[in-house]
Amino acid sequence: MNEMPLEISVEDVSSLMARPEGQPRLIDCREADEWQLCHLEGAELVPLSQFGELAPLRFQDTAQHLIIYCHHGMRSLRAASWLRQHGFTSAQSMHGGIDAWSQLIDPAVPRY
Repeated sequence: MNEMPLEISVEDVSSLMARPEGQPRLIDCREADEWQLCHLEGAELVPLSQFGELAPLRFQDTAQHLIIYCHHGMRSLRAASWLRQHGFTSAQSMHGGIDAWSQLIDPAVPRY
């Protein structure tokens, strides 16, 4: 059983990203048009619509801490669950998505 929860708060993600080393890998699973509107600095785009085909090419280290986010947290929950089912034990979904990030962490990130 996984000790790491499937979901992580935006506050916890912010704290992890502020560390000088050992930062998790941020994965945006929204679509390209949403990515163009706004995205988190340092994130990589892996759209949920292509997740099954792209994930095996983009992710190899099953122990790497992956934080997946989307607009409100539903698609990222599906993506993180998919990753967990494929052996990525440290995959997490950012609860509330980029919308919660904009509201609670960085209001400079546009809301849509």
